[in-house]
Amino acid sequence: MAQLNKIVFMFILILSVQKLSIAQNTESKLPSITLKNIKGQSINISEITNGNNPILICFWKTCCKSPGEYLDAVAEVYEDWVDETGVVLYAVAIDDTRSSSRVAPFANSHGWEFEVLLDPNSDLKRAMNVALIPHTFLLNSKGEIIWQKALYISGDEDLIYEQIEKVKTK
Repeated sequence: MAQLNKIVFMFILILSVQKLSIAQNTESKLPSITLKNIKGQSINISEITNGNNPILICFWKTCCKSPGEYLDAVAEVYEDWVDETGVVLYAVAIDDTRSSSRVAPFANSHGWEFEVLLDPNSDLKRAMNVALIPHTFLLNSKGEIIWQKALYISGDEDLIYEQIEKVKTK
């Protein structure tokens, strides 16, 4: 019986993690939280716009390998994404105040062309219920969160692009 309980527990745990890492419809708006970009400019997240084009928000951290790999993969195709869909990406670093000084040099050394924001107190992370990183949110032109995905497996950038195209064609 104990073995069966372990199997059931593991099955539930695996399903829970998979649920977090698959796309989910949320249809909600961004919270009103002000962050700074790596240039020191303040940006209220609830006020970001991109005309009639989609917006991506991705949470990451400098000390984690997977988010860096993910953003590097996106950076390789980002210019094409912008040309084809008009999407903009905000990469939100959740490094704390002690390590946030590493964010700008990290992003610059990787040649990222998208906006990098700092969330040193994890205010936005908490408000958006981010548990696993990288965690990507896709917003439509009205600023509504319409899709999200946690974690990264090589090739996920293709899945994200497919979602961007769906939003763009609506």
